[in-house]
Amino acid sequence: MSSLRDTSEEMVFETISITAARERLTGLVEQLNKERPATVQVTRRGEPVLAIMPWALYESIAETLEILGDEELMAALRQSIREIQDGDIYTPEEIRAELGL
Repeated sequence: MSSLRDTSEEMVFETISITAARERLTGLVEQLNKERPATVQVTRRGEPVLAIMPWALYESIAETLEILGDEELMAALRQSIREIQDGDIYTPEEIRAELGL
């Protein structure tokens, strides 16, 4: 039996048993690349054991984790956010003038 769960406004996934996943695997590839749900949660005895998702979604998640794991990049991002919140920003005109463009 399948069910849809809405875990946020963006992410919707379908839950299916491992037996159903085995039977539907080829069709899941087409389904996930064309429409929602974007992820299929596969269960064994009612417990989640696998997630099936489009490759682009996997790559996006992996890239996000890589960025979050880069301490220097995250420190720079936090600093930039603080500067924006403090109004310490440059206009496009100021940037062009600074670069001599």
